Amino acid sequence: MALSGLCLVGVTGVVRWLGSELNPIQAAFIRYAFGLLLVIPIFLKMGIIGIRSSRIGLLAGRGAVHGIAVMLWFFAMTRIPVAEVTALSFTSSIFIIIGAILFLKEPLHAHRVIAVLAGLAGTTVILRPGFQVIDTGAVALLVAAVLFSCSLLMAKHLTKTESNTAIVAFLSLFAALVLLPFALVVWRTPSGWELFWLLITAVFATSAHYSMNRAFREADITALQPVMFLQLIWATLLGLIMFDERPDLWIWIGGAIIVAAATVTARQEARVSTR
Repeated sequence: MALSGLCLVGVTGVVRWLGSELNPIQAAFIRYAFGLLLVIPIFLKMGIIGIRSSRIGLLAGRGAVHGIAVMLWFFAMTRIPVAEVTALSFTSSIFIIIGAILFLKEPLHAHRVIAVLAGLAGTTVILRPGFQVIDTGAVALLVAAVLFSCSLLMAKHLTKTESNTAIVAFLSLFAALVLLPFALVVWRTPSGWELFWLLITAVFATSAHYSMNRAFREADITALQPVMFLQLIWATLLGLIMFDERPDLWIWIGGAIIVAAATVTARQEARVSTR
């Protein structure tokens, strides 16, 4: 999970750098198109029988949800600082808890309720509604966080029956198909330099998903959330070094609240699991 987070920060850096020149929806499609090229050998190895998975519906649904979330995330990357993107992305942990309670019928423990309320409080601190105009990028990112949490819950469920390589391969396939019609609307011929960096993004992102699925197979999803918070440190350094972005105090305070909420929740989940 730590390796996955590091790769995702690499994706963030490249997308932020390209965002001012290339439409975010087109960039998202090209990233997944390259990702699809990377996993073609997996489909060839699986053969027709392997591709006709009994979970094809869930795999397709996950790809559609993830594709829409990626469009929103790419858009947000062009609007708000890297550290704020990362801090708000951590709200996915809170939405995962809500989803586990509502859809997976996990018990409603008190610490889960407290974690949700604390996470929402941290998000409010970062956005500061009423004190500043909330950027459309921040709104897009919050919607993306909800969709990403749905995607992660589906991925966790799929690891029970599907291999890591199959989950990553089908995500690239269905996400690319979802993004294609939107990308065609805003299409312009990308330069060779842009294609090169989007290929690097695809390598980073595909590696991140493979590492994440491997982590899901080895441990509970709630227990893995605190490791993801290392991204806030790496993303802040990335924004400072590459883009001269200096996160304000409120981003740090709000991010700390979200991190603390999910970390305490993960510890409580581990104790409940042990009992």
